[in-house]
Amino acid sequence: MPTKREREYYRMGYEDGARSMVPKREAWRIPESTLETFPIDIPTKRRPKRKLSAWNKFVKANSRKKEFRYRDGKLNLKKMGVAFRRKKRR
Repeated sequence: MPTKREREYYRMGYEDGARSMVPKREAWRIPESTLETFPIDIPTKRRPKRKLSAWNKFVKANSRKKEFRYRDGKLNLKKMGVAFRRKKRR
């Protein structure tokens, strides 16, 4: 049978482990009292991001090029679409 001191050490170790499982940006959401009363079930797996489509890859690669920009900084998507289809045809 563990002593009172050992139980306290076990509890402290459990709380430290539970806190380390929580992502840093979400740590502020869990109050201290919650950790003492019941264990936290935190999902550890995240779904992978979807792959970019060919159009998205083209826009990402060419969005900073001067030929696809208006003077005010906006993207000329019409011109990008023409260039994308031309590139696709090759």
